Amino acid sequence: MKVLACLLLLAGPAFAADALRPAQPDPDAKNSPVRPRVVTEPVRHDTDDPAIWVNPADPAASLVLGTDKDADGALYVFGLDGRIRHDLTVRGLSRPNNVDVARGVLLGGRRVDVAVVTERYAHRLRVFRLPDMVAVDGGGIPVFAGERARDCMGIALYTRPGDGALFATVSRSDHLAPRDGYLHQYRLVDDGTGTLRGLLARRFGTWSGSNEIEALAVDGETGFLYAADETFGVRKYAADPLAEDANDELAVFGTAGFAEDREGIAIYPTGPGRGFILVSNQAADTFRIFRREGAPGRPHEHAFVGSVRLSTVDSDGSDVTAEALPGFPGGLFVAMSTDRTFHFYAWADLARAAGLQ
Repeated sequence: MKVLACLLLLAGPAFAADALRPAQPDPDAKNSPVRPRVVTEPVRHDTDDPAIWVNPADPAASLVLGTDKDADGALYVFGLDGRIRHDLTVRGLSRPNNVDVARGVLLGGRRVDVAVVTERYAHRLRVFRLPDMVAVDGGGIPVFAGERARDCMGIALYTRPGDGALFATVSRSDHLAPRDGYLHQYRLVDDGTGTLRGLLARRFGTWSGSNEIEALAVDGETGFLYAADETFGVRKYAADPLAEDANDELAVFGTAGFAEDREGIAIYPTGPGRGFILVSNQAADTFRIFRREGAPGRPHEHAFVGSVRLSTVDSDGSDVTAEALPGFPGGLFVAMSTDRTFHFYAWADLARAAGLQ
C-alpha cells in the first residue's frame, strides 16, 4: 500500500482520484480487459487524444501523436514501441486538446502529410508537417473568432475527393456556446507562401446544452462526420460543406447504454462502406461498438454491435487504422489512459474479445 500511495502521489491528484474510481458497469462488455501490446512512456501532465500516422515508405517507422493537456502542454510523438521521440515532440503549447492527421495536403507546390492540433487556451489550430513536425501555420490559425465561446477542443479533418480540399471541423468547451452552430468548419489553404491559413466554411451542428461536444471523427471514404455530444448521443452530419443539405443532422445514435460521457470515436473499415464505429464509454472503461454501415433502406441507422473492455482507465480520445503495422495484426487501435499514457492494441486482440471475428 505504501508503494501504491507513492505512485499515486507522484502521478498527481487527478490520476490518484481516477485510479481509485471503480469503473461503472457495462453489462454488454463480457470480456476480461484486453491487454495492450504496448503502453507508452508517460507524458508530463495529462494525456487526452491520439492520432496515428502511417509511414507509407516504411510502416515500421509509423508514428503515434498524442496531446498532453496542460497550460504548459505538448504534442508528443511516439514510435510504435511506445517510446517518446523527444526530437519530434512539440512543447510549449497552451493546453493542446485533440489532434488529427491528413495525407496529401498541397503545400508549397507539393503533397505533404500534416498533423493539426487544437490549442485550447490560445483559441487556435496548430499545423505541423509530418514526419519532421515543422510548423506550417504561420504561428496558428484562429478559430471561433468574434464569439464568446472560443475554447477549442475536438478536431476532425476531411479531404474532399473531388478537388483535394482540406477541411477542419472544430468543437469547443464553453457554457456560452450556442445550441445551434456549435461546430465550426474551416478550409485550410496554402496562402502562396507554403503556409496554411483557415477560411470559415460553415457554422453547423446541434448541442444538447449539457457538458460539451469534444470527440469528432470523419469517415473519409463515406464522407460523414461524427460528433459525440457527451451526455446525449453521437450526432452524424455530412463532412463536405457543399454536400446537399450539408447542415442537416442525419442521425443520432448511442443514446443509451453509456455510463456517463461519450468520448473518443474511432472508425475501423472492413470493406467499402462497412466496418465498425467505436465510442469510448469513459466511466465504464469500455468501448461501445456500432455498425459503420446502416441497415437496408436506412443508411444512417447504426446498429449497436456490442461492447469491449480494454485495460485503459477513463479513456477519452482514441484512433484506429486497419493498415498492417509490425506487431499489430489486423491494424492498430490507440486509446489514452488516465495514468498519462497511451495504450496500443492489436485490432485482432480487440476484435476477438468483442466477438467481431
